[in-house]
Amino acid sequence: MITFVIVIHVIICCGLIGLVLIQRGRGSGLVESLSGVESVFGTKTNTFLTRTTTILSILFFITCLCLAILSVRQSKSLMRSVKQEGAKTSPVQPTPPKMPDTGSQASEGQK
Repeated sequence: MITFVIVIHVIICCGLIGLVLIQRGRGSGLVESLSGVESVFGTKTNTFLTRTTTILSILFFITCLCLAILSVRQSKSLMRSVKQEGAKTSPVQPTPPKMPDTGSQASEGQK
């Protein structure tokens, strides 16, 4: 279920980004360089883009709420498994390194 909502959410996000970039704003927007977009939607391009942006923003809001609700229901943290694994294993105590026997002790004993 959550994977489906995430996929829909990503599609809505990409559509919203594209629509916002296409719309004509104060600085003319991307529509000026893509003059063919106006002819595709006809004379009511601005109205169509505004309504579509409104619909996609409402859907974006709904999918955000659904993802928040689903994540609370799962109440699953990515770090929970790391904490549990750390609790199961006892901390490792470092052992002091053993000094190699070079024979210096044997030579002291012979003197």
